[in-house]
Amino acid sequence: MSSKLEPIGLIAGWGIYPLRIARALKAHGHPVICIGIKNHADPVLRELCDQFHEGSLTRFGDGTAFFNAHGVKRAVMAGKIHKANFFDGFNWWTDLPDWKTTRLFFPHFFSGTKDRKDDTLLLVVVEAFREDGIELVPATDYAPDLLVEPGLLTSTALSETEERDVTFGWELAKAMGKLDVGQTVCVKGQAVLAVEAVEGTDACIQRAGTLSKQGAFCVVKVAKPQQDMRFDVPTIGPGTIQSLIDAKARVLAVEAGKTILLDPDEVIRLADAHGLSIIAREDRALAVKAA
Repeated sequence: MSSKLEPIGLIAGWGIYPLRIARALKAHGHPVICIGIKNHADPVLRELCDQFHEGSLTRFGDGTAFFNAHGVKRAVMAGKIHKANFFDGFNWWTDLPDWKTTRLFFPHFFSGTKDRKDDTLLLVVVEAFREDGIELVPATDYAPDLLVEPGLLTSTALSETEERDVTFGWELAKAMGKLDVGQTVCVKGQAVLAVEAVEGTDACIQRAGTLSKQGAFCVVKVAKPQQDMRFDVPTIGPGTIQSLIDAKARVLAVEAGKTILLDPDEVIRLADAHGLSIIAREDRALAVKAA
């Protein structure tokens, strides 16, 4: 590799976010050494990255060996992992687990002595790589422009009723995040329609639409109070907006500076075309308003 900059490892899950990070790393001159999670990662990453390995959620030892072979000392995680698969019996164990994975995850999936909350499992992943000298760092360190800035993103402003619903939903979403349950709540008339859990944001929005046939509800998606920016950062993109449209939602409120916005032009175009309001607010501003 001719670049003088250090190679950066990329652990890529589902979606376009890993593609954005890979391109940002290359634009900064870093060779990109990618582990694309099997049945998740976009095939385009094979061509985009300098080195590519199809990785498995059951073989972290293979992943750390791959990074070490290519001189990776720092790596990032980007993209969604379909967590609901973890509860589908042994169907998600597509590869025989290696010793590292078995040793680290046994208390969570076999003995039942430890929980399977998002942060808990992701910190085990951090430890799996740290054991072999690889530090996981926030992907947004290399692409800070992906974090949404505060303000109204769309042409349609919020009504007073919607403002109240956002303030109400914000407090609830923060409480759910503190418990590591989910980051999204759907609210209408200061009543909770749906709370995100293992199913993910899109399914949460769909459920709210099913329960509120007339739609016109607010979706609030925030960072956890203890948000670790290395993983599970709130992310919205065109797919999120399409879910809102399909469910007849009216408002999306997100946390400025802690939410990744993918394809902003398309997000705003879609939202404006369907009369949706998207607002990004800082947590401190909402707390003052609520008081």
